[in-house]
Amino acid sequence: MLNIDDSVLVIIDVQDRLVSASKYGEEVAQNTAKLANTTRILNIPTIVTEQYPQGLGATVVNVKNALSDTITTIEKTSFSAFIEPNFKNEIERLKDLGKKQIVICGIETHICVLQTAADLISEGFEVYVVKDACASRNKKEYKTGLELLQQYGAKITCVEIALFEWLKTAKHPNFKEIQTLIK
Repeated sequence: MLNIDDSVLVIIDVQDRLVSASKYGEEVAQNTAKLANTTRILNIPTIVTEQYPQGLGATVVNVKNALSDTITTIEKTSFSAFIEPNFKNEIERLKDLGKKQIVICGIETHICVLQTAADLISEGFEVYVVKDACASRNKKEYKTGLELLQQYGAKITCVEIALFEWLKTAKHPNFKEIQTLIK
């Protein structure tokens, strides 16, 4: 189960052109913003990547607005963010701080989310894929990506499960604030 002290959120390529290319892109952006708001409120480290932003645009505004001001966005051209030195260095720094759970979401499920998650699993992290904050342009590729992720050892979850696992109890001091995100 997810734990605030062990978690890191990784948002993969929730960018203008990728969101508009996916049938469920807007829903994914909204759900990603819920996750980002929650990690900001609970002080859970978050890493954001952008695949070739010169061509695919920046992270969508509603996600950007939900993030903490201290978030660094890592530009990439590799499909697995783990190949990018800045991403790998940040992950290693967080691992040294005792973070062992990676909650991952983004676009495209069957490419960048899949390859990044697979590399993180091979590095010994518990990886939780938030399926309602992931998308692909094609439904079959999305489903196949999730199936492969599960075969590789990722846990498949959704936004509300993640939020309530982090909170653990309705007595958590931030419960009402986070509850408003899903109403």
